[in-house]
Parts: sequence; structure tokens; C-alpha cells
Amino acid sequence: AADEAAPVHWRTLPVPGGAPGLPEPARPLSEFVDGPAALNRRLTQIGVVDDDDTARRLAGSLHQGQRLVSRQGALWRWDGFTVRAEAPTAAQQRLEQRNRLAEIAEALSQHRGQAEAAQQRLDHARTASDQAIAAERALREPTRAAEAAVLEARDKLAQLRQRAAESSSRLGALKEAAATIEEDRAEAARILAELLSVEAEAPPADEGRARAEALQGEVVRLRTALIEAQGAFDNLKRQAEARQNRLAVIDRDLTSWNARRTDAIEKQEQLGERRKALNEERETLQARPREIDRLRTQLVEQLEGAEETRKQAADRLAGAETALAQADRAWREAEAGLAQAREARVRAEAAVAQAGQAADGLAERIAERLESRPESLREIAELKDDAQLPDLEQAEKRCERLMRERDTMGPVNLRAETESEELGLQIDTMTEERGDLLKAIEKLRRGINELNREGRARLLASFNEVNTHFQELFTRLFGGGRAHLTMIDADDPLEAGIEIMASPPGKKLQVLSLLSGGEQALTALALLFGVFLTNPAPICVLDEVDAPLDDANVDRFCSLVDEFAHSLSTRFLVITHHRMTMARMDRLFGVTMGEQGVSQLVSVDLRQAEGLQATA
Repeated sequence: AADEAAPVHWRTLPVPGGAPGLPEPARPLSEFVDGPAALNRRLTQIGVVDDDDTARRLAGSLHQGQRLVSRQGALWRWDGFTVRAEAPTAAQQRLEQRNRLAEIAEALSQHRGQAEAAQQRLDHARTASDQAIAAERALREPTRAAEAAVLEARDKLAQLRQRAAESSSRLGALKEAAATIEEDRAEAARILAELLSVEAEAPPADEGRARAEALQGEVVRLRTALIEAQGAFDNLKRQAEARQNRLAVIDRDLTSWNARRTDAIEKQEQLGERRKALNEERETLQARPREIDRLRTQLVEQLEGAEETRKQAADRLAGAETALAQADRAWREAEAGLAQAREARVRAEAAVAQAGQAADGLAERIAERLESRPESLREIAELKDDAQLPDLEQAEKRCERLMRERDTMGPVNLRAETESEELGLQIDTMTEERGDLLKAIEKLRRGINELNREGRARLLASFNEVNTHFQELFTRLFGGGRAHLTMIDADDPLEAGIEIMASPPGKKLQVLSLLSGGEQALTALALLFGVFLTNPAPICVLDEVDAPLDDANVDRFCSLVDEFAHSLSTRFLVITHHRMTMARMDRLFGVTMGEQGVSQLVSVDLRQAEGLQATA
């Protein structure tokens, strides 16, 4: 950092005038790199050379603090420290392993996606093949039905043609019969006319009358024959007209069947072309599964290699986690031992305090009864400092004797026995109360210790869970980086503070207060949602949390809120003025002033509006 208020930073110092120069032909790094003013001293003392031979030749001429670098990445320092261009570093190896792991994970996801896509294409191909076979089977039935219909139409057409020929021959015969009848009718009419003329010319005689009667009978016969012939002619004429109508109907049916036959032939040709196309597509689809199997085999091999690499990484991760668990277990055991030691110290302090109170009580009794201090007891008892203490029983007997002698010296107290009994009862009561108090104190201490132990365990469990969620959400919101929570200022978790350490992508690990405003807001959101994941609630209110964020971070924040709303069944109430946040919400509530001094609540259901727009 170039901020001088930071614990670790670069100070801006002027380049001294008497600073040693770089040996020729090395050129200072400041000519190639633009950096802050605080790095001018460092950049002017780093020389850039074209090859390693020149650097080795000039390395002995370097002054204190100077170094040379080549364009290939090698380093020569003034004190003899040399790093070749091909020398790997631990950070480089970790970065390469991390990049390799990321590439493997990305390739694995891509191969999995390709395998799924290939499986989907295979399923689609199988489905299309089955549908094509079913369609082909379905089309074969109409084709057979059409062919049967064509054959039946041909048979009906032949029958109709035969019936038309028969009708034509019968119609010709009827026409000839009609012509004959017409000639007979004309002949009968002529004969009748002749008979009428003869009858008119004949004389009225019996012969003529008889002939007339005969002719009249003949006329009646001929008239009857004419009537019969006329009826037969009308009948034949009606049959002829009916046959003509039937022939017209047959011609129309024949034209219709010809048209249907032409359509059936065209449809049959189309079905044949479609059948040919379906056969070609079926052949193509039959070859497709072999190609998909080959691709799937390759993908399976690649997946096996990636899975083996993942297993190795998982084994290393499991080993690291085991070591971490062992260290955590040792730390917890040490913490438990420390807690027990603290409890033992508290009990010892209580015992010391109790002994002090007892000693103070004895000193008060000594001062009350003997009007002296405990240090003067040896002098009062006429005991030397190095003399051995007398027997306790003898001392008590002597004390009782002396007390009796003292009591006999004064007036007799008639209530002494009663007072003694009362004092004994009071002493017994006080002793019992003291025992109850000590038991209560001990029970209270045990309860406090149990509460502290359970509180530490719960606090550590919640702290670890929140820390885990915070690390995951920080990486998701920043698109990389790392962060964690740490306890400071005390060994006891119940008395310790919490510090937030964060390292956004491209920055070093530092405390939250050294980050920018947007980074602090995004880190605080990660911690807030981490706590929320540990103990979710049905409703969450967020007030202007997206104000310091740019558009990209607002999009990540909205995606995270949407995911939590669906996965945790939590309703989020977001107070915001950002257009992207409002566009991602399900329902909007706003206050408008339609009239001066009159506010109105307005709500819009965006999901319903999208459905109406899709319907329209």
C-alpha cells in the first residue's frame, strides 16, 4: 500500500543525488515500467539486461541494494543471490496447480456437458428414428389402401364401361324399334286416311256398311295397336332418357375416378420420394450411434483421467483436512485444560477467601473475648516462640476451667443457659445456612461453568458455520478472492472480538477497514447472508444495501437474493432506487402523488406483466 496510515506501506522518498548508478549497458527498470512515486527508488536500482552472459559479467559490479533482471525472468542480486529463469517458485507451482485444477474442473464440466449433449442428441436421434419408422409404417397402410382403392376403381370403371356398352346397344335397339313403330304409325295413319276417303266416297249400302263396320273394327284394332305402340314408344323414350342420364352420371364418375387415380399416382410418387428420403435419413441415423459411441468412449476416458486427478486432489485435501482436524482437536483439548485450570484457580481462590473469612472471624472473636490480636496469643498463653503448642484437649480443659473461674468471679446470669441454647440454635442455623450457601455457590459455579462451556461450544460452532458460509459467499460475490473471520484480543471465545479479513481478487489479505466503500459493502453483504444461512428467517428486509455497488456487483447481489428466495422459502423486502434491482424483483411497490398533498400506493406484479406480454 502507498497509504502511510497502513501498517505495511511504501513511503515516498526522493531519489538521493549520490545514489550509485547501474553498470553499463544495464538500463533501469523505471524506463520500462510505470509505477507509483513511492517505487522510484526501487525501480531505479533494478537493471534490465538483454542476456544472461551480460548479467553474469555485470553481477560483480553491483552496489549494495542493486539487482539485475533479464527479459527471460532471471535475477542477479548484489549479494550473490541468483535465480535462473527456469527456476520454479512455490507460489508459481501452487498457481500452476490451481490453474491446472481449474482447467481440469472446467474441462470436466465441458466434457460432462458434451456427454450430456451427445446423450441428448443420441436420445433425439433414437426418438427421430423410431418416429420415422413409425411414420413409415403409418404411411405404408395408406399406400396399400390407396393401391387397393385404385384397383377397386379400375374394376368399377371396367364394370361401368361394360354397363355403358350394354346400355348403348340397348339404346340403339330401342331407337331402331322406335323408328319402326313411327313408320308403322305413319302407315296406319295413311291407311286410316285412305279408309276415311273410301268411306266418304262409298254409297250407303249394306255392303258398304258391312265393309265399313269391318273397316271400323280394323281401325279400332289399328288404333289400339297404335295406342299400344305409342305407349311402348313413350316407355322406350323414357328408358332412353334414363339411360342417357345414367350415361352422363357414369361419365362424371369416370372423370372423377380418373382424377382420383391421377391424384393417387402423384401421392404414391410423393410417398415413394418421402420413403426414399426417410431411408436415407435412417441410414444416416444408423451410422450416427456408432459415432456417438466413439465420442462417448473418448469422453469416458477423459472423464476417467479427470476423475483420477480429482481423486488425487481429494486425497490431498482429505489429508489436509485430517491434519486440520487433529490440530483443532489438540487446540480444543488445550482449551479444555485451560478452562479446568481456570476453574481450579477459581475454587482455590474461593477456598482462600473462605479461609480468610474464617481467620477474620477468629480474629474478631479473639479481639472480642481476649481484647488482643492473634499475634499476641503466644504472649498471653506464656508460650515461647520456639516452644511446642500444648495438647488441644488440655488447652480446652484449661480454657473451660479458666472461663468457669471467670464466671464465678462475677454475678450469676440466670438466663445464661437459655441464651446459650438460643446462641447454639442460632449457630446451628447459621452453620446450616452457611452450608446451603456454599452448596448454592458451588452449584452456581458449576452452572456458570457449564453455561460457559456450552456457550463456547455453540459460539465456536456458529462461528465456524458462519465463517464457512462467509467464505463461500465472498468468493461468489467477488468472483474469486478469499476471506475469513478471526477472533482477536482474548483467548476465551466469550470475551474475544471478531475481525474480518478479506482479499478481493488481485489484492492482498487485509482488514475490512482498508477496503474501498463498494468492497466493504459487498463484504458486509457476504457476512450478512452467511449469518442468514446459519439461522434463516421467513422475512428479510434490506434497506439500500445496493447503493455503493456497481452494476456487475448489483447483478451478483440480485442473483444471490433470487437463489435464497427460492431455496430458503424466504421473502425479501428490498428498499432500493437502483433500476437493475427493481427489474429483478417479482413485485414493485411505490408511492406516487397524483394530486398535491395526496399520496397513493402503487404496486406492479412484474411476473404477471411478463406472462401477459408473452401471451400477447
